[in-house]
Amino acid sequence: MKKTMADAGFKGSFPEFLQYLRTDPQFTARTPDELMGVSAYVSKRADGKLKEVIGYLPRYRFAILPVPDAIAPFYTAGRGGLDSCLMNTHDLPSRPLYNIPALTLHECNPGHSFQAALAREQPNRPAFRKQTYFSGYGEGWGLYTEWLGIGMGIYRTPYEEFGRETYEMWRAARLVIDTGIHHFGWSRDKAIAYLADHTALSRHEVTTEVDRYISWPGQALAYKLGEITIRRLRSEAEAKLGPRFDQRWFHDTLLGLGSVPLPVLESEIRRWIASGGPNPRAGLSDDADAAP
Repeated sequence: MKKTMADAGFKGSFPEFLQYLRTDPQFTARTPDELMGVSAYVSKRADGKLKEVIGYLPRYRFAILPVPDAIAPFYTAGRGGLDSCLMNTHDLPSRPLYNIPALTLHECNPGHSFQAALAREQPNRPAFRKQTYFSGYGEGWGLYTEWLGIGMGIYRTPYEEFGRETYEMWRAARLVIDTGIHHFGWSRDKAIAYLADHTALSRHEVTTEVDRYISWPGQALAYKLGEITIRRLRSEAEAKLGPRFDQRWFHDTLLGLGSVPLPVLESEIRRWIASGGPNPRAGLSDDADAAP
């Protein structure tokens, strides 16, 4: 984060940089439609890169919509689902635009909305398997897509890269906060102070997120456990398969499972590695590129 601050040409201290990011008007959408437009453009730019990243793309389409006014003041910054990906446009100064690329990848494309469509379209699966959601798997994939965005060229400025990095720091900090609240008895104020001091999240986002951790024990831990598992399995596949490794088939195998517990994910990916890392959909009639 300090290197990215230097890349942005900022000469002050790290706390001063965080204050600059929270207060400079260039980072705030002037209207809800401006924020929605940034998110939609990120999703569309991701569309242009998906063929290099994922082999099988879902037919089901999703919308990007604002969080309804009735719940927006207490809602998270975004939430992805099968029919729509929601972006929170309440209190625009608390929704800095440099965070929108990472948020859109995670919640919309190729994150939760994309993932939900693929789960729905998988053949030969009981209905509950198309709708079940395990946080370690689903949120692990969401965090992983933020990292994929680096190679996809989604982060175009030091500020957008810092937005991704501050999300990384947010996820690290909440491992401490979740454990602090539910194991060590931290107060809400202590958790808020810890998250505010370690990230560039707005004060509004800090409080809504801490309230989520208070009410949902273990969920913040599940995110990072899932991402660590996926990143570790990818490294294992790259090392064992060498030039045969194709990230499209790795992702197709992972996403083709639907939402599963992490031990199942590990066993199935290792089965795929042992079989030589093939295209799991090779030979199916709807695949344009079905080479093994």
